[in-house]
Amino acid sequence: MSVKRHLRIGASIGLLAFAHVAQAFDVLYAEHDISATPAGAFSSVCAFDGAPRKPLQFAEAVERALCGNPQTRSRWADVKAQAAAVGTARAAYLPTLSANWQGQREHSVIDVRDHPTLSSDMTSTVRSVGANLTWTLFDFGARSAALNSANAQLDAARALQDATLQTVFALTAKDYYATQTAIGASDAARDIELMTRQTMLAAQARVDKGIAPVTDALQAQTQHEQALVALTKAESDAQTALGSLAADMALDPSVPLDVPAIKEVDLPGQTFAASIEEMIDQVKQGHPSVRAAQAQYEAAVAKITQTSAQGAPSISLIAKYNRNNQPQSIGLGQPSYPSTGHDAYIGVQVSIPLFEGFSRHYQVDQARAQAERQQDVLDDARQRVALDVWTSYQSLNGATRNMQNNANLLAIAGRAWEAARRRYDAGVGNILELMNTQSALANAKQQRLRAVADWEYARVDLASKLGVLGQGDLLN
Repeated sequence: MSVKRHLRIGASIGLLAFAHVAQAFDVLYAEHDISATPAGAFSSVCAFDGAPRKPLQFAEAVERALCGNPQTRSRWADVKAQAAAVGTARAAYLPTLSANWQGQREHSVIDVRDHPTLSSDMTSTVRSVGANLTWTLFDFGARSAALNSANAQLDAARALQDATLQTVFALTAKDYYATQTAIGASDAARDIELMTRQTMLAAQARVDKGIAPVTDALQAQTQHEQALVALTKAESDAQTALGSLAADMALDPSVPLDVPAIKEVDLPGQTFAASIEEMIDQVKQGHPSVRAAQAQYEAAVAKITQTSAQGAPSISLIAKYNRNNQPQSIGLGQPSYPSTGHDAYIGVQVSIPLFEGFSRHYQVDQARAQAERQQDVLDDARQRVALDVWTSYQSLNGATRNMQNNANLLAIAGRAWEAARRRYDAGVGNILELMNTQSALANAKQQRLRAVADWEYARVDLASKLGVLGQGDLLN
């Protein structure tokens, strides 16, 4: 293992250790349920030892993406920042205590002309120690509203993290299946190139024997060259897809990946038991993006109360204690003597904002407008997720039906090509018939690959749009 990989793993372990230490000092219990990794509930470790395994399985690809994608890391950081904001809001209910210490070396000279007895030359070291206490006892709900707003913002940050994890999961799944399709298409193109090569050689042999016109050989050569062009493009597309998948996993596109070709699956049955109407009702209430918008709206409403209450009076307990050793003198020209002194007070302070230049009125109006905006955002989120579910549901239905259609098409195309090949070998068929059935078989194979990949992705996409992707889906 390279030094770079050791450092990467060590850094991951160090970050986890730091996170646990930081949470150990969570006195106000604001950061206790932050996920240990950017992957949230999908992974609690996110420490990968070296390059991806060979072959790269679906679960590892998704887990690497959830752990390393900048979007998931950013949302994780947002949750941590907002949790700290909740701690700050809770801290407003506690007193603040500050202490100060001051030490200084003083040298004071007083020279009274013609009266040396009144003159003085004093050197002293003065120290003072003090403490101040302030405790807000009542503020007409400003702190309560601030805490409600911070809690709502934390709920929104967590919901946005969930939504981002669902999106990244679906995107990685799409790229993984696209990569499998591209690799399968490349393998199919290689088989087609071999098949057209054999046809070209057979046609040339018939021409050499004088039992077929030279146009048969030329047409077969043309189809073989087209197969070579298609093979080159398929191989290029496969490399492009591999690079996209590597980027999803926060790896360099040049990192070699071994992704297996997509496998044939059994004909799917009913994937989701709920009706589309039930799905839409469910997603309009529980999708992470809707929950985030709802929490942001609640935070905006709390902000109105907070802004208004900040213009109201507040009552605080205040206290101070100070002690010093300032030297004292009984008069001009008299020697100074060491001494100590202290002063202290405790009391209640009432702060009443009398005039703020009408700014409070406009701040409250601004908070109300922002709450109205968040209500519109919430309505838009509900409409958007409902449309997303409808679209994904229809895509899954179409992909499911096409699984059967493509299976039938592939079987028929295979039988047609076998029949045309036997007819051509027997000398009763022509080259055009053979080439047409050959092209139809090639297209059917590629369509079958796309159909399987489309169905696999459509299932994940609908689950993502419903916001119900979980750790169990990594096993698909």
